[in-house]
Amino acid sequence: MSGSSLRAVGWARSLPLSRDVKTARDWARDNLRKLEWTARAPDTVDAVLLTVSELVTNAQVHARSNAQLMMTWDERCLHIAVHDASAQLPLPRAASTDGLGGRGMFLVEALADDWEARPCPDGKTVMACFHPPAPAS
Repeated sequence: MSGSSLRAVGWARSLPLSRDVKTARDWARDNLRKLEWTARAPDTVDAVLLTVSELVTNAQVHARSNAQLMMTWDERCLHIAVHDASAQLPLPRAASTDGLGGRGMFLVEALADDWEARPCPDGKTVMACFHPPAPAS
């Protein structure tokens, strides 16, 4: 490794099924303020908050599980990770014109710079990466 070192900060929150998605968004927004993204990159903040909403909703609705929400900033990427108790990995799927749902992972795919899902011994973790906003000129 070159002479540079990687510095990371992170936050974690457990959200029981009884907590609404707004709690997750508010928590994420508060932590994004610490990174000063709310003032510098409001569009990126909106994308992060919508991604948090989708991933927590998926954990609670599809996995019928509590959601463990983690945010990690390593100066290269803001990682949003949601762990739930279901082993079934999410896939973007064609949404029906008859239903209101089914578009969540398409949104995550469109909003995040990258995303992936990984199986774990006790469920899965879905992660999305957001690159930092460009420095102000």
